[in-house]
Amino acid sequence: MKIKLVLLFCFLSTVSAFSQENPNRFSLQEAINFAKENNKTIKNANLDILAAEQQVWETTSLGLPQINGAVDYQIYLRTPFDISSLGPDDPFRFLFPKHNLTPSISLSQLLFDGGYLVGLQSNKVFLEISENAKNKTVNQIETSVVSAYNNVLLTKESIEITKRNISALEENLNETIKIYENGLTEEEDVEQLQITLSSLEINLKNLETLYTISEGYLKVLLDIDLNEPIELTENLDELILKNISLDIINDEHPVSNNIDYKIAANDVQAKSLEYKLEKSEQLPKLNAFVTSSYLGYSDEFSNYFRREQDWLFTVVGGVSLKFPIFSSFGGKAKRQKAKIEWDIAKNNLSLKESQLELEFKNAKNEYNLAIDTYANKQKNLALAEKIEKKNTIKYKEGIAGSFDLRQAQLQLYTSQQEYLQAIINVINKKAELKNLLNIQN
Repeated sequence: MKIKLVLLFCFLSTVSAFSQENPNRFSLQEAINFAKENNKTIKNANLDILAAEQQVWETTSLGLPQINGAVDYQIYLRTPFDISSLGPDDPFRFLFPKHNLTPSISLSQLLFDGGYLVGLQSNKVFLEISENAKNKTVNQIETSVVSAYNNVLLTKESIEITKRNISALEENLNETIKIYENGLTEEEDVEQLQITLSSLEINLKNLETLYTISEGYLKVLLDIDLNEPIELTENLDELILKNISLDIINDEHPVSNNIDYKIAANDVQAKSLEYKLEKSEQLPKLNAFVTSSYLGYSDEFSNYFRREQDWLFTVVGGVSLKFPIFSSFGGKAKRQKAKIEWDIAKNNLSLKESQLELEFKNAKNEYNLAIDTYANKQKNLALAEKIEKKNTIKYKEGIAGSFDLRQAQLQLYTSQQEYLQAIINVINKKAELKNLLNIQN
């Protein structure tokens, strides 16, 4: 039993140590989910929604009972005559007390205000605007994460391929040098290989620098410290299999699902409410209030803290009615302006709908073309590998020259990069299409 416990402890310790050494291991979907939770731009969008909710309550509270307290203090620094010379019952002593303290509390209630009713209607639109802005931010970050993740994999794969090409080329170069030293080939053959090798070595250095930059950008999107290690658990071959799907092309997706369309529709609603608000300014505003107060007067301020101090208690209630009469046509101009802005918003919505329909078609065509291009580059890569292999054999046998070998090698290197880029293009085009159609991962 003790042995089993020791083994279990060792196993758990090993797993714990492994997880501590690799805290940032992500598949593409895990990276997207991590960004949604930790990206600061998305966090700010969530905070904007919370702020919008508070703004909604602030607007709603304007129509609810309002209670306010006040304490007014007044001291006569100079009076028309000497108060001390007056008798205690003299009415002038009440009119000109040395100290005057009035604590009060008031209750007010909005009874009718057309602007407030419009404000309540706008609360829903205001929240929708914030939520749609957040969804647009999430879509943008998701697309950026896909692109950044793919760029890291592309650079990493390019580095590995370049290293393999360098290794194979060095082997050919060493064999050619020996053949040249034995007088069985020309110096130009050696120089051709050296030129190719030098180009590959420079390209490798550039790729290694680019890999650091690409990885750093991904870390920024995921809000991971740039000094922390990160490990991507998927490769391009796995991702291309997951991202080739014609269903997304064939399925119908209404334009109204698009975030930009929703934002344009929100603008129409907002401008409509602004027009209603300007029209509501023609209506009267009615408020009710109740105020209670104590009035205390004394020749000495310290008397206010004594029980014998007299206080006069009053309660006042009433209503306040305000209505516009004439504004020199300023109100009419505001209403006309709001109506024009509403018409502009409706035109923009119609234009956005037409633009999105065209963008949908183009995005689907580009994604379909990316898939076809990937299949084409895959075939070209197989052919380029076959040609390079044949030319290498012919070169070693003395049938082909160094120029032919170099051309075959350059063609292979180009095909390798085009194949990798075709994979990236398929994945990115699908991400862009999903963003346009507002399809969440």
